[in-house]
Amino acid sequence: MVSHSAPSVRLRLPPPPSGGGSLGSHARSLVGALAIAATAPLLLGAADPPAWTRPQAPFPIAGPITYVGSEGIAAYLIKTSVGAILIDGTLAENAGMIARNIAAAGLRLRDVKLILVTHAHFDHAAGVAALKRATGARVVAGIRDFRALETGVPPGETNYGVIRFPPVHVDRGIRDGETVTLGTTTLTARATPGHTPGCTTWTMWIAAKPRPLDVVFPCSVSVAGNRLIGNRAYPGIVADYRRSIAMLGTLHADIVLPSHPELADVIARGKRRKAGDTTAFLDPALLPKIVSKAQVAFDADLAKQAR
Repeated sequence: MVSHSAPSVRLRLPPPPSGGGSLGSHARSLVGALAIAATAPLLLGAADPPAWTRPQAPFPIAGPITYVGSEGIAAYLIKTSVGAILIDGTLAENAGMIARNIAAAGLRLRDVKLILVTHAHFDHAAGVAALKRATGARVVAGIRDFRALETGVPPGETNYGVIRFPPVHVDRGIRDGETVTLGTTTLTARATPGHTPGCTTWTMWIAAKPRPLDVVFPCSVSVAGNRLIGNRAYPGIVADYRRSIAMLGTLHADIVLPSHPELADVIARGKRRKAGDTTAFLDPALLPKIVSKAQVAFDADLAKQAR
């Protein structure tokens, strides 16, 4: 997150298609409607890193997972036997790009059956409302971010004020250890509160030899402007951060896919993967490194705010 304010945006879209077919005229109209956000100047926060809205062609990661986000904010598509799961919607102005990337990955918008949200901040959740309307997908998110997502008001107190986002109906609020299944694919929710109260890390495994690979989509544990001292809206924030960082340290991950791709060099690894390196994303040492850096950064932020 960066320190600036941004207006709330709501896109009015036609209902999702009821019939079959590939990316036909109706689907193209949905993509066009979603793309309105990309050209609306009021949606662009001047302090947002340019990479957050810079288009990125989709690319395969491993197994059924495809990257469909922008260059600077991740969205992941997981294909299953009965449709697809989308993780995060990124910025509102990225919704059209994500829709086009889904089509480029060989799926119709209505094939997306579930949208999983990592946390209720505008840079990851603002595009979810439009994508839900375009796909008809059910939205699943951490139970403690339920109200924030449905009101479009982020939780807690920060040093950059309140950045609202389009509210979205959450079809299921999920708790630590609960699972989401589509076809034969199951993801497990691990509560990692702190960055937001409902921040949710998603885990799954994919078939591989000689053994299945563990995949972790970690929710952020960065402080990123959160008020750690005297946070009246989130008084337990420090304890939550500590528990979440500790819990992430217990997870095993062969592949780490964060919401901000630079944390795991996702774009660079994607280029290697497209060039034929099928092991580009395999890095069992990566999650421990991320957790260690997060712990150091959190301790430094807490000490600074305490002063």
